[in-house]
Amino acid sequence: MSPWALALVIVAAAAHAGWNLLSKQSAKADSTVFLWLVAVAASALWSPVFLWYVLAEDARPSWRDLAVICCSAMLHLGYFVLLQRGYREGDLSTVYPVARGTGPMLAGLVAVLFLGESPGPWGVAGILLIGAGVFLMSSGGAVDPKGVAYGLATGVFIAAYTLWDSRVVGVFAVAPLLLNYLGEAVRAAVLTPAVLRAGRRGLVRPTWRAHRWRIVGAGVLMPLSYLLVLYAFTMAPVSVVAPTREVSVLIAVLLGGHLLAEGGLRRRLVAAAVILGGVVAIALS
Repeated sequence: MSPWALALVIVAAAAHAGWNLLSKQSAKADSTVFLWLVAVAASALWSPVFLWYVLAEDARPSWRDLAVICCSAMLHLGYFVLLQRGYREGDLSTVYPVARGTGPMLAGLVAVLFLGESPGPWGVAGILLIGAGVFLMSSGGAVDPKGVAYGLATGVFIAAYTLWDSRVVGVFAVAPLLLNYLGEAVRAAVLTPAVLRAGRRGLVRPTWRAHRWRIVGAGVLMPLSYLLVLYAFTMAPVSVVAPTREVSVLIAVLLGGHLLAEGGLRRRLVAAAVILGGVVAIALS
């Protein structure tokens, strides 16, 4: 992996752990309303960047581009819904590692077996180390079966959107910024009918008042984290980029341990060292 691609992925990991912390802190809010507010905030906050790009690059998405972007948006929507509900059932430092470990391992496996990618010996070793470290973090102590189940289900969606989006920016040559921004807009549009129902309409203002800074923070960090990953996909294979992202697990565990008082910090830090070893191995591949 090139140094630029590695740098993009590491910064993306920090941003990703950050917005997941904000989501966990908002887990008591209605998940549909919260996700809709984040999508609306992201669409509004990133609109100047999107418009600048469209005008500067004369980038006009085709109908084919819009179709593949809509497919991506649906996969991401399933991911966000499951993740947010998982945070209601379990700890950040349990749900997050299970989800982040399952997704990239499945994505890397499919990329190697079916997409013809060959990460090399160091890359394979790094993938295995990251997988071992991630699942070590979620083992031991009391485990919430529902939280683990949501983490595993979320991981399947992570693998699906990772593989699909790598093709969208690669094979279909859709600009990462277009995919990222329009994906947020599509998710906001799809969730709007559910939010406007009588049972949820009255929750919008209270949710905004209680969590507005978390919503704005997630609206900035969520697109940023994935935009950097999409650009990394254009520089390195998905079988390498996907596992390297999981350095975010180290950050999330530290945040969960210190800010949310979630236990098992020492054991999880040992597992984090295994993950960092995997990142180094992948960087050498």
